[in-house]
Amino acid sequence: MDLLTNEFFTGLLAIILIDLVLAGDNALLIGIVAKNLPRHQQKMTIVIGAITAVVVRILFTLVAVRLLEIDGLLLVGGVLLLYIAYKILLADQQVNIKPSKNTFLGAIGTILLADLLMGIDNIIAVAGVADGNSLLIMIGLAISIPIVIWGSTLVIKLLEKFPIILFVGTGILAYTAAKMIAHDAYMAHFFPTESSIHKFQAIVVLVVLFVSITMKSILMIKSEKAVHK
Repeated sequence: MDLLTNEFFTGLLAIILIDLVLAGDNALLIGIVAKNLPRHQQKMTIVIGAITAVVVRILFTLVAVRLLEIDGLLLVGGVLLLYIAYKILLADQQVNIKPSKNTFLGAIGTILLADLLMGIDNIIAVAGVADGNSLLIMIGLAISIPIVIWGSTLVIKLLEKFPIILFVGTGILAYTAAKMIAHDAYMAHFFPTESSIHKFQAIVVLVVLFVSITMKSILMIKSEKAVHK
């Protein structure tokens, strides 16, 4: 993937969309943690917490890119990414972590721990889209810094106003997952041509969206019935 090519910019756009969809919980948690601090420390906590979290995520993503070069791990990563895409549309992507201390360092530590646990999805997704391009990873994740810093309100408002972003982001995750699975050394003989890979990707995207939306509808119906009891 060369610099300044259509493939590069397509990959960058995909990473930004993934960050937008997956950064909501992280941004929200940063806001919650910072809210427990004295007002004069809140802004600094948000900035340092977000930047530190993104830097750590970049380092972890670069490691993930190298690991995905090992036979079999693309398949594992792809399956994990499919599960992540499914979870996103079910709005079930939650990690319950409460700040242990209402101190500046305690807040930063909590944000860092939360990002490591909640950022696994982002790391796998970005590593898959970047296809080994370290520059693309760093640029894409660097763009996620303002998303995380101001995202506690912005991301939620965008997703509420334009729900299509969630579906597009989920579709990108499913598409990337299918690409990772098809390109794994153990699966390559099932997909001898580019055409067979593209068909597999299209089927996977449709299945993930269909199953996720169906399950979400079922859960909503059950929830409404429980409320009326």
